[in-house]
Amino acid sequence: MNLPKILSITQIVLSSLLVVSILLQQRGAGSSAITGGTSASYYTKRGFEKILFISTIVLAILFLLAAVGSMLIAAK
Repeated sequence: MNLPKILSITQIVLSSLLVVSILLQQRGAGSSAITGGTSASYYTKRGFEKILFISTIVLAILFLLAAVGSMLIAAK
């Protein structure tokens, strides 16, 4: 396999994982979300929510690095 093909497959996998991780995050899932209101309470992310948040950031960085790598290889 050549490197551009590997990067393309990597980008597809990373983008799919990134979409799933973004969709799994819940924001404003309380009853005020139904009426469009916002809650003014602040809370700390814990457990799975924190892992999901950090993994979303890591996936976004990896996707950007793969995209830049793909651009650099295509420029040669």
